[in-house]
This record gives sequence, structure tokens and C-alpha cells, in this order.
Amino acid sequence: MLESWNPTIAGDAGPKYLAIVKALAEDIRAGRLPPGVRLPPQRALAKHLNVDLTTVTRAFNVARRSGLIDATAGRGSFVRAAARPAAEMRRPDPGGSVDFSMNMPPQPVLARLAERMGAGLSRLAGSPGFLDRMQYQDSAGNLADRTAAVQWLGGRLGPLPVQRVLVGGGAQAVLAAVLAAILKPGDALCVPALTYPGLRMAAERRGLRLVPVACDEEGLDPDAFLECCKAGRPRALYLVPTLDNPTTATLPRSRRERIAEVARSHGVAIIEDDAYGALPPEAPAPIAAIAGDITWHIATLSKCVSPGLRIAYVAVPGTNEAVRLSAELRAVNMMASPLAAALASQWIAEGELDAVVAAIRQENGLRQSVAREALRGLDVRAHPCGHHLWLRLPEPWRRGEFGAHARQLGLSVILSDAFAVGPAPDAIRVSLGAASDAETLRYGLSLLATLLTHPPGAISTVV
Repeated sequence: MLESWNPTIAGDAGPKYLAIVKALAEDIRAGRLPPGVRLPPQRALAKHLNVDLTTVTRAFNVARRSGLIDATAGRGSFVRAAARPAAEMRRPDPGGSVDFSMNMPPQPVLARLAERMGAGLSRLAGSPGFLDRMQYQDSAGNLADRTAAVQWLGGRLGPLPVQRVLVGGGAQAVLAAVLAAILKPGDALCVPALTYPGLRMAAERRGLRLVPVACDEEGLDPDAFLECCKAGRPRALYLVPTLDNPTTATLPRSRRERIAEVARSHGVAIIEDDAYGALPPEAPAPIAAIAGDITWHIATLSKCVSPGLRIAYVAVPGTNEAVRLSAELRAVNMMASPLAAALASQWIAEGELDAVVAAIRQENGLRQSVAREALRGLDVRAHPCGHHLWLRLPEPWRRGEFGAHARQLGLSVILSDAFAVGPAPDAIRVSLGAASDAETLRYGLSLLATLLTHPPGAISTVV
């Protein structure tokens, strides 16, 4: 009987070494393996799990590179201790930088993206009709890909007719097409007071008038939305109801129902950007599941799988709306990449997409744990399944000054100005997914904490 760790990997799909890493990561996250605890010798663990020693060695190497454990010759392997105090952090490379600006999902080892990509493309290339897939497709997506989209969306939206579901080349292209399909230049579009910059850019190019709606810790305020409807006669409302970008707020079901009620009573269409909806295992039903007749629901794979898989699925209110949107998608980017769409469809059918999302969800949880430790005591809003957080700057910091100091230290963050429709608070969005590994993440967050826990000018150099 092992005294310090007794993992179980039986029944876990995939390579055994990755199953060991997964078990290790889960037990660290759950607190069953606290920082500093010594792990069993590799030979003992191999015997306990009935695997080869090389399998355990490979697993420990992956865990070490991922920042889960430390290993010292002659002493053994230990769960990595908490990050060093921020003041002790040293820049490993004077020319290096840490990117907290790009809000992308991490690409953890457990997701096996490169392996899945290679195997998936190989299977596609050998499948009947592959060359037909490489031809021009319908702007709404071919029937096979739309059917796969129905399967993917059905877990959150319920049954959908395939005629109401379209495939697009990423959420940004779909957003631009939806705006063109339902709004004319000069129309009013309600948005949260802090909203996604890509939507702002698309709306400005369309000549729309953005109307900010007040929000609180639970997200968009339905009463404030009602007042905007009475005063401004908006044509549509845009929002990110789950893991909002940038504030991380998730609207409770009661608010979703109230927002849908207000929108319907005032003839307002809802554009639901569900970029992060697949990440929480238990999230309230999307607004499209409550009021599908007035909601344009967009679910991209870029934020829950990889930006390289530039595919978004759209559920629209009806078949007439599908015809209009198909025409706009054709004008925006002709069609989604047939190869990317086919790969996504294959992964949906085989359960691979769910497995990748689960691995990213787990990695997000680990990275949020690192962030909680590094930013302890600061005003942070986050969700354990998300890969960004919203940080309000403490007094006397102001966002412009903080941004300048952060850049000097090689830290790239997004100031609240990028999201604000109106006055901007002194806050920043910190994205955790782009950091290549846990050590880089700890290092960058520790530098952020060092800045924030000292007044401007108190630190001329962080070593």
C-alpha cells in the first residue's frame, strides 16, 4: 500500500502515462496532494499501477514540464510548492515577456491536440469523398457539418432542426454577418457597459449606435435593459451570458428569463455570444434554450478548443433568418474552412471534442488556482473553468500608468478601455491561457502582484 499517493487509472482512455498525469493534476487541484508532499518512488508507483517503469518516468517528466511537480536527483519527486514571494521573482530572460492579453484557451498536454489533429486529418484523408470536402461548400455549411453542429449544440440548447443551424468561419465573421442580417446603419444595439472588443469593432464598421447597459456582479441588469428599451428603442441586444468577457460574470437563469421577457415585449432581437458556454460543466441554460424564437446563438470552438480550429456554430430563430444569414456569411468570408469543419464534425461524432474541452477545463482550473495564490488579497473576479480574470486596480493605481509599468516588465495586459462603452474603470483583463507553462504563468502573475501591492513609483525595477 502506498502511503502518499494511490491513484487509479483503470478505465481511463488514452495513453497510460497521460492518465497518470491526469490523476496527478486532479489530486493536486482537489487538495489531496498538497504542495511539498513527496510522491512515491517511480518503481513503487509502476508496481502499484501495474505498468512499465518507463510509463511512470514519462508521466513524471510531463508533470515536471507542466509545472505540477519538482524532481531532484537523489531526493525524489515532490508536488510543486506555492510560488515564491513576488519580490523574489527574477526575470529569467531580460528580453522575455509574458502575454496576458490574448484570451485563448491553454493547450495542455492532456488535450493531445497535436496527436488528435494528426490522427484526425489522416482519417479524413483516407475517407470516401474526401476530395469533395476540399471543394467550395454552401455558405451555411454542408449537411454533414450542420448535423454535427446540431449534435454539439443540442447538449445545451436541446433538439434543433438542422435548417436553423449554420456553420461559420469563427465567431468574429459570424458576428459581422449577424449584425448585417438584422441591423441597419444607425440602429441602436444594446451592449453591456463593458463588452467584447470584437463586437465593438464590428458594430462600428456597420455604423451602429451602441447603447451601454449597466451590469453588476451577476452580469447584465434586466431592469437597466428595460430602461434602455423604453428610452432608446434598440433593435438588438448583444451579451456573453456565461463567463462574460471581460468580467467573468455568469447570468443566473432568472436573469436570462427576465432579459428574454423584456426583449420579446419590446421587439428586440438577442445576439447570444456563447463563446465559453461549453467550459463550465453546469451552467444555466443559454438564452436560446429559453427564447429561441428571438435569439441568434453563436458558439465558437476558438475559445473552448483552439483558435486554430476556426469554426463557429450558429442557431438562428427560424428558416427565413437562416437564409438571410447564409447570404451575409457568403459576403463576409464565402464559407468556413471545409477541412476545419470536417475535422470538427469528426471530433464531435467520436467524442474527441468533448475530451479536449474536458482537458482544457481541467487546465483552466489549475491555472486559476495559480492565479488565486499569486494574486491573493487583490480584487479579482474569476471563474474556475475560465481562462481569464477581471482585476480591479487598487488605489492609487490608474490603468494607464499601470499599463506602462507592466509593459516595462514585459507583461502584456488589456486595459478596461478596450471594453468600455462609456467611462472605463481602473481595471484590467488578465488572460491565463497564452502562458506556455505553469512556471511562466507564476512568474508573470507574481510580477503583476508586485506592481499592484506597491504604489506607483515605489518600484523602479523588479528583479
